[in-house]
Amino acid sequence: MTVKIIDIFAGPGGLGEGFSEFQDPVTEQKAFEVVLSVEKERYAHQTLTLRSFYHEFRSGNVPADYYRVLRGDITTERLYEKWPEEAEKAMKKTWRAELGEGENAVSGEMVDKRIEEALNGSTEWILIGGPPCQAYSVAGRSRRRESMLDAAKDERVGLYKQYLRILALHSPPVFVMENVKGLLSAKTKESPVFRSILRDLSDPVKAYMAEYGDSYSDPVCPGYRIYSMAAEPQYYDAGKAPVFSQNDFIIYTERHGIPQSRHRVILLGIRKDLDLEPGILPEEGRVELGEVLKGLPELRSSLSKTKDSEKLWKSVLKQILAPGILDETDEDVRKEIKHQLKMIRGRSNDTGAEFLPADNISVGYRPDWFLDKQLKGVCNHAARAHMESDLLRYLFVACFGKKKKRSPKLVDFPSGLLPHHKNVQDGISGKAFDDRFRVQLSDEPCKTITSHIAKDGHYYIHPDPSQCRSFTVREAARVQTFPDNYYFCGSRTAQFTQVGNAVPPLLANKIAGIVDNLFENIRRRKNAGRKRNCFSKSIQLTIRFN
Repeated sequence: MTVKIIDIFAGPGGLGEGFSEFQDPVTEQKAFEVVLSVEKERYAHQTLTLRSFYHEFRSGNVPADYYRVLRGDITTERLYEKWPEEAEKAMKKTWRAELGEGENAVSGEMVDKRIEEALNGSTEWILIGGPPCQAYSVAGRSRRRESMLDAAKDERVGLYKQYLRILALHSPPVFVMENVKGLLSAKTKESPVFRSILRDLSDPVKAYMAEYGDSYSDPVCPGYRIYSMAAEPQYYDAGKAPVFSQNDFIIYTERHGIPQSRHRVILLGIRKDLDLEPGILPEEGRVELGEVLKGLPELRSSLSKTKDSEKLWKSVLKQILAPGILDETDEDVRKEIKHQLKMIRGRSNDTGAEFLPADNISVGYRPDWFLDKQLKGVCNHAARAHMESDLLRYLFVACFGKKKKRSPKLVDFPSGLLPHHKNVQDGISGKAFDDRFRVQLSDEPCKTITSHIAKDGHYYIHPDPSQCRSFTVREAARVQTFPDNYYFCGSRTAQFTQVGNAVPPLLANKIAGIVDNLFENIRRRKNAGRKRNCFSKSIQLTIRFN
């Protein structure tokens, strides 16, 4: 039996994708189906709908028209016209709506109606999602110079209450909730945020009634034990002494086969009446960035604020050898820069495109997960344009990383390449951000892909100096473990934002294995109960007959 999924604050669907692609190890059938995804952002919703359309087909039977959309041959509108039945189902499963108390938010009654329609009476389902995390992130609080969160000023602080409300009223057997590590240190005037969230999620009815009073009929959810998936046995149960350490709720993705040092709080809630304990994520070998970038077409960056050409791009890079620029640079880094300038060559793919046709796309890790032969190329793979001054910094940073096996701090920069920021001296002295320009190293997991990548690529410089650029959307998507046939809709800025906000689908796929085991145990207990009841009735009938 397929377990249904309600996915709220879905973003582009990373968490749902991992569950959707999980196969029962015995039957090899899909174990989960996302029946409703809720997302308010326009382009993320478009991405969700297109991917939902993809999942309407069995693997290997996806129509050629889907790939024609990815290649830019037809529009999504034309795709949906040609496949109206599947398109209608996909659109019904993906709801563009804002949750919360905002001016444009949908009503709770409407949310309840959509959930009930999607579940259609099923009791085997889970709630998944990650309330927007910018309010909790350490970087965000640092930029806003906040040590304390104010729910009255920032409605995002309380968005998890929409999650809470669904638990209280609909009582799913299991839920999975994801958020940033900064959640552990975030505070309001009343209490630490994480403790409050654990308490509320553990007893959602009590929290729900305190928030909504008598607005609705009394909910009957028995409550949840909140488990870690990284340490065993670690859980939180309201009213009992804590059996957990806060940090045990952090998933360090690089320990679990993800090519990225992404650290997130992920909570697994199991309804108390089920009396089940989950397993934990097995640790796996470290996956290097170079393994997932391998096999993608090489590109050069383009030039911004000027007419771009390959010839001009090369001439700009050679400006780094002008007198005075590299005078303070280590000799081995200077030699590497000169070597790379000789290595720079023309590329057939130039600066890339929304779709690049190719028959030889490959990957060095999990080709079964990433690759799709029907795609016949790569999508969302266009290089950004960079200012001339930043190109020289990118070349320096990439060469420095290649020789020193680390990304340089501002203190390592020659004065001729220092950025013209007001607080650059604070960065050099270590008082402010000292790694504004960061190369991601090929032989290590990538640093966390965040939504900030939509603003600039300074923190995500490609490790190959001869390409001298920041990541493309597809490269960021591979780091986040999205399959190559997962297309991101909207402008490039919108695409980057979606990728940065997502949960790595491959991590979600591993979490799905833990959840699948829980439902297998639930079914075994039900079947055992039925057999006992049948046996009892059989004895009673025998006694009566005799």
